[in-house]
Amino acid sequence: MIDDWRADRVRSALSGTNPTVLRRLSAGFAVIGDVQFLPGYCVLISDDPAADRLADLPRQRRLAFLADMDLLGEAVHRVCARRDPAFRRVNYEIQGNLDAFLHAHVRARYAWEPEHVHGRPVTAYPMEVWRDPANALGPRHDELRAELTATLDELAGRAEGEPTALH
Repeated sequence: MIDDWRADRVRSALSGTNPTVLRRLSAGFAVIGDVQFLPGYCVLISDDPAADRLADLPRQRRLAFLADMDLLGEAVHRVCARRDPAFRRVNYEIQGNLDAFLHAHVRARYAWEPEHVHGRPVTAYPMEVWRDPANALGPRHDELRAELTATLDELAGRAEGEPTALH
């Protein structure tokens, strides 16, 4: 068992100890972001602990990972558009600059964001915003988590009680 799930997000997701996991998908895990200053921020984590970049996966697994990213993006779009009329779009990013495992950021963007970040990547937000405990994932995000999970299930066409892996 992994004591600190943050130390190995992929293996902790595989072992069922990563508390941010929303749903197991066909090539990875949809997780809600640790920081929620942009409500609905999610990450797709590969289910292959050895994959550091998209090219590390065989072609069919790459396509499955990208399809999972699309599914997660659609779920984020639907949920955030329902919850906030100022929702504008979803941004997708596969960078791998800091975390050495394959993952894709799925970020909701809003009209109410500060002027200095409009038209810029989320990394334009100051570090204080990222580190502010008020923006940390917590129990107040349980309803958002539930909506994201339900929407993922709905989009996948899965009925309640079916296996968690999407195919």
